[in-house]
Amino acid sequence: TEKLDAITRLPLKPSDQIQSISIISNKLIEQQGALSVIEGVRNVPGVYTYSTYGGVRESISSRGFRGIPTLKNGVRVMSDFRGQGFSTDMQGIESIQVLKGASAITMGAATDLGGPGGIVNIVTKTPKFQNSGNVSLRAGSWGLIRPTFDIQGVVNESNTLAFRLNGSYENGGKFRDFMSNESFYINPSLEWRPNEKSTLTLEMDHFNEKQGIDAGTVNLSLGNKLNQIYDLPSERFLGFESDKTDNKHSTYTARFKQDLNDQLYLRAAVFHSNYDYDAIKSGLAAAKGAGLNAGQVNIYNRSIAHNSTREDKNTVFQLDLVGKKIKTGALSHTFQIGADYRYLDVYQPTFNSIAVDQINVLDPSTVSNTLPSDLGSFSLINETQSYDYRFGITFQDVIQVTDWARAYGGIRYSTNKTKDDGLESVTSSFWNPIAGVMFTLQPGFNVFGSYTNSTNPRSASVIDINGNPLGAERIDQLEAGIKSEWFNDRLRFNLTFYKINNKDMNLEVFNVDGNGIVQPTGYYAKGGNDERKGVEIELTGKVLPNLEVVAGYAYIDAQYQDHSTFVPGSAPNNTPKNTFNLYANYTFRNNALKGLHMGAGVYYLGERPYNDWTQAGVQYHAIDPNTAPWYNKAYTLVNVQLAYPLTKSIGIRLIANNIFDKVGYDAYRTNFIDRIAPRNFSGVLTYKF
Repeated sequence: TEKLDAITRLPLKPSDQIQSISIISNKLIEQQGALSVIEGVRNVPGVYTYSTYGGVRESISSRGFRGIPTLKNGVRVMSDFRGQGFSTDMQGIESIQVLKGASAITMGAATDLGGPGGIVNIVTKTPKFQNSGNVSLRAGSWGLIRPTFDIQGVVNESNTLAFRLNGSYENGGKFRDFMSNESFYINPSLEWRPNEKSTLTLEMDHFNEKQGIDAGTVNLSLGNKLNQIYDLPSERFLGFESDKTDNKHSTYTARFKQDLNDQLYLRAAVFHSNYDYDAIKSGLAAAKGAGLNAGQVNIYNRSIAHNSTREDKNTVFQLDLVGKKIKTGALSHTFQIGADYRYLDVYQPTFNSIAVDQINVLDPSTVSNTLPSDLGSFSLINETQSYDYRFGITFQDVIQVTDWARAYGGIRYSTNKTKDDGLESVTSSFWNPIAGVMFTLQPGFNVFGSYTNSTNPRSASVIDINGNPLGAERIDQLEAGIKSEWFNDRLRFNLTFYKINNKDMNLEVFNVDGNGIVQPTGYYAKGGNDERKGVEIELTGKVLPNLEVVAGYAYIDAQYQDHSTFVPGSAPNNTPKNTFNLYANYTFRNNALKGLHMGAGVYYLGERPYNDWTQAGVQYHAIDPNTAPWYNKAYTLVNVQLAYPLTKSIGIRLIANNIFDKVGYDAYRTNFIDRIAPRNFSGVLTYKF
């Protein structure tokens, strides 16, 4: 639970928080051989892949909300409101923290599409004040080569200064032909403890990556009405070898903690990130014309374009006064009062796209993977420079009323202001509360209930029929459930029920003209009710002294209700009804196999609609009005791992992923239909010192 206060601002372990929090440890990441954040968060029930956007992003969803914000060390790396995510290296990750549901009380307004669904915080490694280190080499399918190192030590004899340095290099590992992957990662940190009451921690990590973008595959269905995804062989590639990302991002963190006495401390933190991303990718558009795509859609026009180019700078400052178990009469308080300031600086250029050729996706002879040399160059069409200023004051109090009852309360006041291309918006302000109770029925067995909400501030350009701004939207959340610990905290069981409603949304109004063409009116109206409700079950820990288990199940009932844009009862795109995860690791201790670790994991992602279902007379994201979406099929992944210490210092780990070679797809509408990785193998050799 180290550094959990970056997102909760309270010094409580997850089982004592009123919010739903799961933590994926570095140990679990290492055991499973996870190479991406998505592979890590599959251990959290109800958290799933939204899209990978050509295999180069990690867009993560929860509770039916697309693209929940992903942070690194408490700060945004890529601030796109659509929650497209970003790729990073797992070598420097100490833990992945997942807070499900509204986080407005501590993180501010839900300015992202996925904000009400939760947040993912990636925490990097820092010194443990010990002298140790390890190096490893991983090799695997599709030419994967990945050396890593992790070194830490105490600098001085007084044991007040320590350092840590992590790094990795990766090459290969892409399952499609004509695609490349190369990345470099470095993660230095320093911690100073000048006295028993003060701690200063400095962290930095830098990731530089160039990898191929998968053009994906296509749906052959006429009118895109059925799921007829073409299972493109892995040796085939519909893009060009030059389709690559150029991705550089760095985060910087400074944390300071000063104990004022045994019960009070000050905590200050500064977070900053630089994210510089550019990419050239291929686009596929169904060809139109006489005799083309008459029986199925297999003829496509290819083009190339820059993909989500942006320079993204984010800064966060937090200052908190925290009290632990402070008495006021018969009551005991654990509280936080603090302020934070967030500043976003984003530059986005826009370029033209360039038409290249026409291909038949079923005929490899028509598909060249080498870009013609006589194409014109890109031209800059537009540049956008935007700034976002956010300020918040937060107060939280956990009151121990009796030995068996706790009350939780908190309030946050936030302001939000944007400036695009020199035009400033009106500063909006809002209040977000949280309240709840937790009852201890017996030691280690708690039941809880809570209410919180989040605010989605809207631009002043969103006006009603009379030209008046419609204002912000509010999302309300109710949670209740069980948080329990068993066998001296070796095993934890959580059960959570939730209901989230987004009512009185600002919805664009359309009219149908005399020719039957849908036309926007230019104004909006209040309406709709997006409702998400469900249950999440989580079991984590040691069932036996030598058997570790991580298991979870989530049922998500996400529906548009009383809606003027979407068909009532339909689900948001890419929202599954069911997810399931199970991982078990068994360690042999007392026989000839002593030290052998055997692990296996199962992950199930249920079927989900590839798109939204709009009502007749409504135009939304170029979706054909009143056309039921097809469903992306469910898939199940089974992975296994074996680890064995050859000596006290040398160990080997064997990893097999998707051992039954199941075919599954993650899709963002029809633009990115990306296949999950086929069966693959790798081995890791580690030396510890």
